[in-house]
Amino acid sequence: MSSDFAIDASGLSKRYPLYNNPSDRLMSLLWGRKQTQDQSFWALQDVNLQVARGEVVGLVGRNGAGKSTLLQLLCGTIPSSSGQLRVQGRVAALLELGAGFNPDFTGIENIFMNGAILGMKRHEIEQRLDEIVEFADIGDFIHKPVKTYSSGMYVRLAFAVATSTDPDILIIDEALSVGDGAFARKSFDRIMRLKEAGKTIFFCSHSMYQVEALCARAIWMEKGRVKMDGNAADVTSAYAASLNAPTTPTPEQEAAAAPAPSGTGRIIKAVARTRTEQGSEVKVLSGKSDLTIDISFEIDPHLPAPGVAIGISDANGTTVTSAISVNDGVVVPVDAQGRGQASILFKKFSLLKGSYWVTCFLTSEDGLHPYDQVLHCLRLNVTQEGTEQGFVSLPRDWITAAAPADR
Repeated sequence: MSSDFAIDASGLSKRYPLYNNPSDRLMSLLWGRKQTQDQSFWALQDVNLQVARGEVVGLVGRNGAGKSTLLQLLCGTIPSSSGQLRVQGRVAALLELGAGFNPDFTGIENIFMNGAILGMKRHEIEQRLDEIVEFADIGDFIHKPVKTYSSGMYVRLAFAVATSTDPDILIIDEALSVGDGAFARKSFDRIMRLKEAGKTIFFCSHSMYQVEALCARAIWMEKGRVKMDGNAADVTSAYAASLNAPTTPTPEQEAAAAPAPSGTGRIIKAVARTRTEQGSEVKVLSGKSDLTIDISFEIDPHLPAPGVAIGISDANGTTVTSAISVNDGVVVPVDAQGRGQASILFKKFSLLKGSYWVTCFLTSEDGLHPYDQVLHCLRLNVTQEGTEQGFVSLPRDWITAAAPADR
């Protein structure tokens, strides 16, 4: 196995024995009675994986696909059943919420204990204690037993400790989905700084937007095996297509008028419009119809003006095109209550015939952190007059001339 990689796995597998009743389990423990292959569950099978130092890798897949098992093997919290694995460098992991915390210890006491588990010396923890406490931002609860914490407090403290250890490898398993919007944004910013510092990051998430924003490479797990490993955009598109376009939400209907949660924002309405109709599904004539997409949102008014983005995908889930206000240098206005609307106009819509889905995003002002996304919320049924093939009709000019006379 090569020493050039932060993570190098070959034939990695994890098998769990299955028992018909408790007595079988007892006999296995006492006398080593072995289970047959039919009495086993392979959570992971024959995984070959190499991750270079400084690489940022996303991990996607359905629940039960083997993602968490793979991450636990990488962290060393469970042993493999077969195969080889080499992990080089200090690993910090956010797996199960609050793992490694003693519920009867205070937050401060757990910082010292968890920091020691992660390989930090006591004087290193003392030097970083104020920074950890400030980042966790849980107030006086830092001096109370963690068994009194909410799930959000758990993840704040766990993330603050794990990322303060200056890890060589950071492994994250959906931990950020538990925190509130403001903390998720702050955590994502810290992950970006670790990425810029050249740390190796393994990021497991159900948010395809976050995977694409953070990772250059992604791995798609299915039934305990690696189904696809490659460019993040290609992998997430293929994975999204496999989900068979779930039943679409209807953001065309107004959301409740309650203000957006502190530190985040949400999309409250999305509408597609042509000159003849509007709604969540419209007909468009390629090269002829003007198409407008209106996105209404609300955001914590204390936050900077957000970014608005859309992605258009075909029936197979392949992203055909996207548009992001931040990339286009557009500042989206927001009123004093945090409400706003952005509209994007496609003149003489150039996609060729087919059915397309529109996914809408509301992001932070730099376009990196998604506050909200609504998957496949609008449908475009595109027809055309000509016989062109492909996805798009590109602008063009024909230059013709008579054949030059022979000299």
